[in-house]
Amino acid sequence: MGNTPERIPVLALWSAPRCRSTAFARMMTERDDRVVVHEPFSRVVDFGEVEVGDRVARSERDVLAALGAIAARRPVFFKDTTDFHYPALLADEAFLAAATHTFIIRHPAEAIASHHALNPDLGRDEIGFSRLYEIFTAVQAATGSTPVVIDSDDLLDRPAETVRAYCSAVGIPFLPDALSWEPSMRPEWRSTSKWHRSTSETAGFARGGRGGAAAAEAVEADPVLRAYRDYHLPYYEKLRAVALRP
Repeated sequence: MGNTPERIPVLALWSAPRCRSTAFARMMTERDDRVVVHEPFSRVVDFGEVEVGDRVARSERDVLAALGAIAARRPVFFKDTTDFHYPALLADEAFLAAATHTFIIRHPAEAIASHHALNPDLGRDEIGFSRLYEIFTAVQAATGSTPVVIDSDDLLDRPAETVRAYCSAVGIPFLPDALSWEPSMRPEWRSTSKWHRSTSETAGFARGGRGGAAAAEAVEADPVLRAYRDYHLPYYEKLRAVALRP
């Protein structure tokens, strides 16, 4: 594999949209042991620029440099979603190998139903599971090991056990007090607040909205959404096969 870059204190959580990654990031904020950066890659693609620490990034490469600058001073956690494609990230083998990249998943039928409710013009690729798997395999190739994957259903059903297993796998302390928080709309969520409203109303990991059987039935009944589900399901299943078992 060649020379492996020295590890850097950057912990990433990658997610397809609507897979409860914001709730996980809210817990990481509650820990208060690292700088938490909210969706820098998707925001720079979507809005053209994003604040990352004390820098304004205007490209993926700028985001990568800004994350590295923060990590030189303090450990960093960022979470991001795969409704966009990130070619500069995928090309940066050093960052793929040096940071700790982790992944969170949710059954595509539930994610699609939740996503479609907020974005009726939803397209197939922005559902994001194929792009999520692309990042997963790129990290796997760069590191020679299987990245950490958690299933958000486990996070809701067994939060303490799932977070404990995640912390153990990535080498950070488990802080049980961080599993609960005060409901609020975080400042970093406000420009995309409709996507984070449900999380802003929570005080911990909890189920809400339309999920489970109702979501599966709604997607099954819609031929377009059903085709989207069928496209993304194999990528979810590959990730689910290696997910932590709390």
